[in-house]
Amino acid sequence: MHPSAIREDTPALRETTYLNTGASGPSPRRVVDAVEASYEHHEFETPATDGMYEPAFALFEDVRETVAAHVDADPVEVALTGSTTDGIGRLPLAMDWDSDDVVVRTDAEHAAGILPWRRLRDEYGVEVRVVETDAGRIDPDEWAAAVDGATLATFSSICWTSGVLAPVRELTEIAQDAGARVLVDAVQSTGQHAFSVHEWGADAVAGSAHKWLLGPWGAGYLYVDESFAETLEPVQLGYRNLVDPYADPYEYEAGAKRFEFGTVAPAPYAGLKEAIEMMEAVGLDVVESHNADLTDYLKAELGDDRLVSPREYHSGLVSWHDPDPEATVERAADAGVQIRSIPTAGVVRASLHVYNTKDDVDRLLDVV
Repeated sequence: MHPSAIREDTPALRETTYLNTGASGPSPRRVVDAVEASYEHHEFETPATDGMYEPAFALFEDVRETVAAHVDADPVEVALTGSTTDGIGRLPLAMDWDSDDVVVRTDAEHAAGILPWRRLRDEYGVEVRVVETDAGRIDPDEWAAAVDGATLATFSSICWTSGVLAPVRELTEIAQDAGARVLVDAVQSTGQHAFSVHEWGADAVAGSAHKWLLGPWGAGYLYVDESFAETLEPVQLGYRNLVDPYADPYEYEAGAKRFEFGTVAPAPYAGLKEAIEMMEAVGLDVVESHNADLTDYLKAELGDDRLVSPREYHSGLVSWHDPDPEATVERAADAGVQIRSIPTAGVVRASLHVYNTKDDVDRLLDVV
């Protein structure tokens, strides 16, 4: 599939110059059609045939296999969640915590990578160590010092404020050598570049459909290494995450499926599957090459003095210094260009994806 096919199939892109995929990507018609078709099939047809549960469960297993193949995992290692935040939030609830435990994060995490540990700090007395970064760049030596004696270390594969691509395997190995489990927020990677969770080596990885995959809201995934999953006991219990929900004592399902505990709408997951297949039809190597060309052009025009993001290609996210980020975002919106500010970093950020063009970048440059 040529990248232009995605642009042509996405109605929102006819109304605006959209450069905010890092927040949420607009879905093409084929993704929305898959969601609607699934919803209609589930609500209109299954009651008179196999019933409403078995077809939904069959879809979940199909989507689990699709997600697993996309991130190079085994299906037993994948749980279907509602979002990245949902996936990250389920993990600490399955672990035992006390005041001797330590969580390490960076200062550049999204709220999803901050709030769960704040709760552990306040409720259990867990120590939370924050590694300062250079606009998202993590110093390996400082990381090694911080994770010494830690229980869990967490960071983002791509920094949401600057687009810096982390050396995931290196940081993971440093933390695991120190005895910590590793959780990676991969939401800015999923759909933007190919990666393997097994090559990364992390204990858990979370992502979702609605950013670079251009999928629907309400569908995400949580990868959990199978050996790690067998040590976890999720707080939430339901008929989907137990071998027999009526057994006493109960037994969790094997692997990551123990994190899927109740009834959820199947339709968003049909959209997730369609979105993955669409991006794979384009080719993630094509996506990455396309995004690299556009970001190189934007960075050259902005100039090194303004750039916060690396001058070399890391991702489709480009951030720059601005004396009044909110005013710039508003001025761009008035001109039909959608970007965003990052208040925690004091920058303006544009997201350049496979459906964007050089003309889109020129429209941005006219207003910033």
